[in-house]
Amino acid sequence: MTTSSTGSLRPTFTATNSFQFSEPLFSSSSTVTTISRGMTTTTTTTNSNTKSSTTSPCFVGTTPTPFDDGTSPYQITTPIYYVNDKPHIGHAYTSLACDVLARYMRLSGRDVFFLSGTDEHGQKVEESAGKKGIPPQQFADEVSAQFSSLLDLLNISNDKFIRTTDEEHKKSVQRFWNKLIENDAIYLGSYEGWYSVRDECYYAESELIDGKAPTGSDVEWMAKEPSYFFKLSEYEDRLMKLYEQCPDFVAPASRRNEVLGFVKGGLRDLSISRTGFGWGVPVPGDDDHVMYVWIDALANYISALGYGSEKEEDFDKYWPAGLHVVGKDILRFHAIYWPAFLMAAGIDVPKRLFAHGWWTKDGEKISKSLGNVIDPVELVEKYGTDQTRFFLMAEVTFGNDGDFSHEKMVAKVNNNLSNEFGNLCQRTLSMVFKNCNGAVPANVGPFAAEDEALLSTMANLRSKSSQHVSTQAIEKYVDVMVNAVREANRYVDEMAPWALKKTDTKRMETVLYTLMEALRVVSILYQPIVPQSSNAMLDQLCVPKDERDFRCVEPLGEYKIVQGRTIEKPTGVFPRLELAEEDASMTSVSS
Repeated sequence: MTTSSTGSLRPTFTATNSFQFSEPLFSSSSTVTTISRGMTTTTTTTNSNTKSSTTSPCFVGTTPTPFDDGTSPYQITTPIYYVNDKPHIGHAYTSLACDVLARYMRLSGRDVFFLSGTDEHGQKVEESAGKKGIPPQQFADEVSAQFSSLLDLLNISNDKFIRTTDEEHKKSVQRFWNKLIENDAIYLGSYEGWYSVRDECYYAESELIDGKAPTGSDVEWMAKEPSYFFKLSEYEDRLMKLYEQCPDFVAPASRRNEVLGFVKGGLRDLSISRTGFGWGVPVPGDDDHVMYVWIDALANYISALGYGSEKEEDFDKYWPAGLHVVGKDILRFHAIYWPAFLMAAGIDVPKRLFAHGWWTKDGEKISKSLGNVIDPVELVEKYGTDQTRFFLMAEVTFGNDGDFSHEKMVAKVNNNLSNEFGNLCQRTLSMVFKNCNGAVPANVGPFAAEDEALLSTMANLRSKSSQHVSTQAIEKYVDVMVNAVREANRYVDEMAPWALKKTDTKRMETVLYTLMEALRVVSILYQPIVPQSSNAMLDQLCVPKDERDFRCVEPLGEYKIVQGRTIEKPTGVFPRLELAEEDASMTSVSS
C-alpha cells in the first residue's frame, strides 16, 4: 500500500477482491482565479509551493477524490424503483440528485452513463396484481410507465431505463447466478423465519421491534421451504476490509457506521430463492425456484451494461460504477449484500454508495393513512419543473432527512429564483435593451476594481462547485450558485447603471457588459439544477448552443459574450409563485 505526501489514498479494486492502492492522480491543492484589468490569473496553492499562470486552465473533469479520479467514464445509478405503487417524492428526490450530478459531470466533459428503471418481480408485485385482478406483467407495465413518465416530467437525463422484466436483464441475472454457483457461493437448503413482504426482506427475531420490522412493516412467519442460500457469512472479513480500507465506500459517515454495526453483529447465510410464488426470474436448472427479488434487482447495475452478453463494451467501460445513490431504507442491500455478491462472482465492487434521508411533511411522517403523501407530479403541475428541482436540491443537506411544506417551497423559490436570479437577469437585460440600442454593450471601457472583483468570483465558481459535486454535497453546490447571484445583485445596486446613464455612458456599458458576463457564467453553471430556465437565460444572452458547457465558463475568455450582438427584448424566466389557500391553511394547522 502506498500513500501520497498528503496521506490520501485512491483505491483500486481488483476482481480477486484484494484491495490495492496507488498514488492519487492529483495532489491536494486549491485554485483561485483573479481578474485584473481583463487579464485572467490562476494561482494554485499546494502543500509546498505556489505557481501562477496568466491563463485560466480549461480543464476537463471534476475535482478528484480518493474514490474518483475525476476524469474516467462514470456510471451513476438510482435504485430501480419497486412497482408496487405509484411514484412519490422520495423517488423524485433520488432521481433529481442523480440527474444534477450526471449533468454536471457531462458538462465537465466526462463520459457518463446514468441508469434508472423499475424493479418488477417479487411477492408484493404478484399480490398487488392479484388484488386488481390482472396479470403481474400487465400490472408492472402500468406502474413502470408511471415512473418513466415521472422522469420525463422532471427532465431527468438518464441514458437508460431498465426493467427487470426485460429479457436481456433476466438472461444476464441468470448468468450472474451461474457464476456464483461456479464459484461455490450458493448451496441448497431450507428456510423458515420472519419475512416482510412490503420490504422484501428477511429479519432475525432480534431485529423485530414490537413484532414489526425495523421499518415499521408487518412481518409474517415463513414456514420451512426449500431455498438456495448465498454464503454471506463467509464475507464478513472481506466486507470489513472493504469498509476499513475504503472509508468513503459508504456515505455519509452516519450510514457507514450503521453498516459497520450490522456486519460486526455477525452475518448469516442469505436465502436467495423462493418456491412459494412464481413471479420472478427462474433459477437456472431448477424451475421450482425463483430468485430472491434483491439478487434480481441489484444485478440491474451490471445487466444494463451488458454483463455476460456478447457485447460487454459498456460493462468494460463503465464498471465499476462510480456512484450508487439510494434511500437509507435500502442501505443494507446495497452496502452488504451487493458487494458480497460481486466479490463472490469475482467482479469489482462499486466505488461509492451514498444513502440519503427521508422526507417528512409539515413535521409529520408521510403515510397514506395520514393522507399527506406528496405527489411529485402535482408539485410540478403547481410550481413548475425547475422550481421543484431547485427546492428539493436546495432545502436539505444531502444525506439528512428533510421536511417539506408548501410555504417553505414558495418562499425559497421566490427568494432565490424569482427575486434574485430571475430579477437580476430581467433588470440587466432590460437596461441593455433600452439603453444600448437593443444590443450587447460595445463601448466597453477599462474594467474597474469592482468589475474585476465580480468577475473573479465568477471565475472561481466552477472550482468551488466542483468540489461539492464530487462529494455529493449538492446543497452546498446550490449555495455557491445562490451566493454568486447575490454578489452580482450587490454589484448592480452599488454600481447603479441607471444613474451612470446620465453621467458616464461608457462606464454604464462597462458595468452592463460585466453583468452580462457574470450572468453567462452563472447560467452555464446553474444548468444541472435548473436546466430549462438556465438555457432560457442563455438564449436571451445570445450564447450559442455549443458554448454552454463548462469549458466556456472563463469570464472574458474565448467564449465571452460578443459585443454589439443584437438581443431580443427580455422576458421573465421565474414568475413568482403564489401559496394556494388550502396549502397555507394546511401549513398553519400543522404548525
